[in-house]
Amino acid sequence: MRLGAIAVAAVTALTAGLLGVVSAHAEKPTAPPDHAVTAMEQVAAMQPGWNVGNTLDALGGETAWGNPLITEELLQTIKANGYNSIRLPVSWDEHTGPAPDYTIDPAWLDRVEQVVDWAIANDLQVMVNQHDQMWTKALPDDRENVLAKFTSMWTQIAERFKDHPSELSFESINEPQFPTDEANKDAHTAELNVAFYEAVRATGGKNSDRLLVLPTWVTNSEQPHLDALKATIDELDDDMIAATVHFYGFYPFGVNVAGVTTYDEATQQDLENTFQRTNDTFVDNGVPVIVGEWGVLGYDYTRGTVPNSPQYGELLKFFQATAHQAVEEQLTLMLWDAGSYLNRHTLEWRDPLLKAYMDSGFTTLSGTASFDSIYLEKAGTIADESLTLNRNGLDFEGLWQGDTALTEGADYTVSGDTLTLTAAALTRLAGDRAYGTNATIEARFSDGLPWAIHIITYDKAQLSDASGTMDGAPWSQWWACNSSCFAIPTEFNGDQVATMEAKYADGTNAGPHAWTAFKEFWWTYRPDYDAGTISLTPDFFNEVRDDEPVTLTFHFWGGGTIDYTITKSGTTVTGTSA
Repeated sequence: MRLGAIAVAAVTALTAGLLGVVSAHAEKPTAPPDHAVTAMEQVAAMQPGWNVGNTLDALGGETAWGNPLITEELLQTIKANGYNSIRLPVSWDEHTGPAPDYTIDPAWLDRVEQVVDWAIANDLQVMVNQHDQMWTKALPDDRENVLAKFTSMWTQIAERFKDHPSELSFESINEPQFPTDEANKDAHTAELNVAFYEAVRATGGKNSDRLLVLPTWVTNSEQPHLDALKATIDELDDDMIAATVHFYGFYPFGVNVAGVTTYDEATQQDLENTFQRTNDTFVDNGVPVIVGEWGVLGYDYTRGTVPNSPQYGELLKFFQATAHQAVEEQLTLMLWDAGSYLNRHTLEWRDPLLKAYMDSGFTTLSGTASFDSIYLEKAGTIADESLTLNRNGLDFEGLWQGDTALTEGADYTVSGDTLTLTAAALTRLAGDRAYGTNATIEARFSDGLPWAIHIITYDKAQLSDASGTMDGAPWSQWWACNSSCFAIPTEFNGDQVATMEAKYADGTNAGPHAWTAFKEFWWTYRPDYDAGTISLTPDFFNEVRDDEPVTLTFHFWGGGTIDYTITKSGTTVTGTSA
């Protein structure tokens, strides 16, 4: 997040202190189990877990999707950072020969085994899966061949690892889905799960009672799919089975669409309801649950380099709340990391503060506030500004700027949960009122992490007229905007975009996500605060009608809105400021 030089320095200093706070309150990691533990105990000992994503599951080779080769040093780093398990997604299909034997390349098995052995040697449990599910989608139409291949592959994998210790577990398949027969998707999922179970157990050895992990359809956590998986597990009647689902939060919040820009009540309720019904279905009935992937899609797309995907402070709230709720409902979390969180090249966390909030959630729900910024309009007179404290059961202990405590009464007041900074304090903190972050203070509580509050000076942004051509090529959310995007020249003047609406003249919604006027951040529009542009993507224009003006309304965190009109005619686009 671009907070300005002062804020970056403040956050860096804050993070250094936070890591010490988290370490002081973290419980000693549970040692990996011996072979005699129950499934519930083994899964509990896996908390928390980490995905080695987009690596052995990458199509085209281990480094094809941008991550370096897995090393033992990487796994040692993961262990040193408090993780007790890894999920090892593996794509087997492109390393498998033709029918009828479907022989897996021994060299590929060797490589997977090498990584598994490194993990176990470094006190990490490891869960190996069949990650590339694309070919299994054909199950409804080619049942005999799909099951023959699936069974053969799992038999070979299980044979290779039959003598490995119980710290190794197997997961049937990643996100099974069957687009040609949606009506029977739970039944098809059950068929794959049972075929996996029977193939692995039949190999004997330590596979006779190894922990096996079964997913719901597409790892969905809606009640009908939870119930379907529970029925399968009941029929198998095996004590060493766990269930798995995935969780990326309330979708509108996770990708910043439909105007959900904060960790609001709907987002919180979605988290609590999802984890509670998963607990009620499985954990309360003796079946452990692994949330095999979790995170935030918008952050994963941008690797945290673009503010407000979602908004940074709201992102911190979500991450710590998810960890906290998982502990409450006895669910083991495994962070999906395809390179977004840990930089695999440097073995450093891209955002140590975010990591600190994740860690904190497992032990302490830290105090926060209604927002992490106070915006002061440069052209206006500075007045008192208030935020609402979210104490989360903790005591508020005051405000600090670095090592200096602010003075209650003169600098701020507290009435109930309302924290008010005085005009005098804000004037001092704003300094020369240059655009951007002028100062960062922190609210401290009796436990957990302090909450950063950024004092930001801004003026209303200015958007300029523009024209250009579009090549119509699809634009990937993973790539930077290039000549295929339409750039609106923008003077942000210290403010930042919260969201964007798009409507035709008759008031109907324009662009993708026709069910809402508020478009998806990053996928359809992308602000670049360094370049001074807001870019609209081909994915937006591909669903905009020709020769019909569209009014874009940009909402800014400073509180204002700006209208801008764009018209597409073939490959030509014109933009006009209001």
